[in-house]
Amino acid sequence: MSRKVQCVKLNKEGEGLKVPPYPGELGKKIYQNVSQEAWQEWLQHQTMLINEYRLTPIEPKARQFLEEEMEKFFFGSGSKRPDEFVSPEK
Repeated sequence: MSRKVQCVKLNKEGEGLKVPPYPGELGKKIYQNVSQEAWQEWLQHQTMLINEYRLTPIEPKARQFLEEEMEKFFFGSGSKRPDEFVSPEK
């Protein structure tokens, strides 16, 4: 049976994550308050940030930036796209 959460990002009930997706307190907070659907949205947004800013996720500064953006994406004012970003046509 799947676990349900009231998703803070999508403002609706959805299927919860199976495990905390990130270490520490932020991971626990995401696990308790974010649906799988919203987590998938974050993964797409994170990929865009990594590509647009040419980040190397193993570098501490890049990891700190992504963690701050993750916090904003779910619990703050939202993580913004770079001004230069052009969405690919489908």
